[in-house]
Amino acid sequence: MLAVDAVEKAHSGHPGMPMEAADIGYVLWTRFLQHNPANPRWPNRDRFVLSAGHGSMLLYALLYLTGYDVSLDDIRQFRQWSSKTPGHPEYGLTPGVETTTGPLGQGFSNGVGMAIAQEYLAQCFNRPEYPLVDYFIYALVSDGDMMEGISSESASLAGHLRLGRLIYIYLDNRITIEGSTSLTFTEDVAGRFKAYGWHVQKVDGHDIHQIASAIAAAREETQRPSLIIARTHLAYSSPTKQDKASAHGEPLGADEVRSLRKKLNWPEDLFFVPKKALAQFRNSIERGRKWEVEWLHLYDSYANKYPDMARQW
Repeated sequence: MLAVDAVEKAHSGHPGMPMEAADIGYVLWTRFLQHNPANPRWPNRDRFVLSAGHGSMLLYALLYLTGYDVSLDDIRQFRQWSSKTPGHPEYGLTPGVETTTGPLGQGFSNGVGMAIAQEYLAQCFNRPEYPLVDYFIYALVSDGDMMEGISSESASLAGHLRLGRLIYIYLDNRITIEGSTSLTFTEDVAGRFKAYGWHVQKVDGHDIHQIASAIAAAREETQRPSLIIARTHLAYSSPTKQDKASAHGEPLGADEVRSLRKKLNWPEDLFFVPKKALAQFRNSIERGRKWEVEWLHLYDSYANKYPDMARQW
């Protein structure tokens, strides 16, 4: 609902994708993603790339909820001039944004580059019992990303290089801004990625147990990049606009939002966040602090044993 309210207030944006990916975002960010909201530059953090950058309000909501330096006031300023929350995520502007995305396929390929860098750094610096570099790279990718040639090229390279710490979740909603994907995109995505050498799974993108199981299995697959094909519904739960192209790139509209609030039994207050939900997400702050402290202890021990390598770090 944060995304819905922000897009309505801005009179511009893409509400459908944040609504369809909310379950995935919740599972990934509260159960798997290792990060420290107090230090977005911690070297061994997991990377999250929103390749489907048009759904930026999903990322901004997650950053706010988990305790990054993104406030509700920032979310209220979504898509406004000089705000921290532009229409598409911009690296260096918003804390927690790992790369600028928006042009389809760009985030997909950026993530592959990050995974190559991770593998290189791990080979350079890791030593037995000292896994200084063992982070994962996660991304949410869309039908539009999958249609781009640059995604095919980088996916092929990722499979060839056996980038086992790369985990992509594909939002298979079968809708584009112009209508059903049946108009232009009917290929066997699972078959294509298996041919590239990827580990492929299919899940219900609104079943948190299936999502969690698939991510856990992907983390165990160390010799291949992973693609989780999540069957999702654009504008999930919207009374009349779920699975409609109109929900892709424009506000739902006042009447639809009122109906949605009634359906979800959601308060009328704009930008409302239940205290219990916020508290659960904010557990990320303490978890992140502990993860970084543990890593710093590991690094100190590493530096004592391998001082030359520590100087290169």
